[in-house]
Amino acid sequence: MAADCLFCKIVSGEIPANKVLSTDRVTVFRDISPQAPTHLLVIPNTHTPSVRETTDSALLADVFAGARDAADALGLSDYRLVVNNGAEAGQTVFHLHMHVLAGRPLDWPPG
Repeated sequence: MAADCLFCKIVSGEIPANKVLSTDRVTVFRDISPQAPTHLLVIPNTHTPSVRETTDSALLADVFAGARDAADALGLSDYRLVVNNGAEAGQTVFHLHMHVLAGRPLDWPPG
């Protein structure tokens, strides 16, 4: 855990979150600034700054599985998965996380 990381504080319970799913490897919760009617964040429970800095392929699989399981639990069949890697790509919290977006048509490219 990184002491100054927002998502680490959510995993530890120091900061409350509207959790949808929690396992020993990942936590899924609702985004506080949703960009779609359903907007979830899937995070590993261990501090990992980004996809690029991840060497644990099983952890990446767990993040995908967490997204799928949370979507299933909410009855979602159509959804978008997004991972931003680095500041120029839009990553603002430097703890690996995946966005699950659903609940309206999602145009491509986003705009």
